[in-house]
Amino acid sequence: MTTLIEPDIVALWLVDEVPVRLVWRGERWRASDVPTRIGSRPEDLWHPALTHPVEPWTGWRLQATSARGETLMFEVRQAGDGAWHLLRAFD
Repeated sequence: MTTLIEPDIVALWLVDEVPVRLVWRGERWRASDVPTRIGSRPEDLWHPALTHPVEPWTGWRLQATSARGETLMFEVRQAGDGAWHLLRAFD
């Protein structure tokens, strides 16, 4: 497995709250497999000693294919400001 990039910002399109395409570095990529939610659900992070709700780390891992036919795996996470951050892309 080769990691190809450092963290970056992407545009991500969702249909029924599931990623269907993204734009990264000016190139459109379409989801070519079923995306997988990554991270923890809030109920998995609960503990009686916690005094404040824990913000879960959530995002998506998706396989996407460019118009040129290149296929990569992408891991993305939405930041507090609503922007989607590309954590890594790999083949």
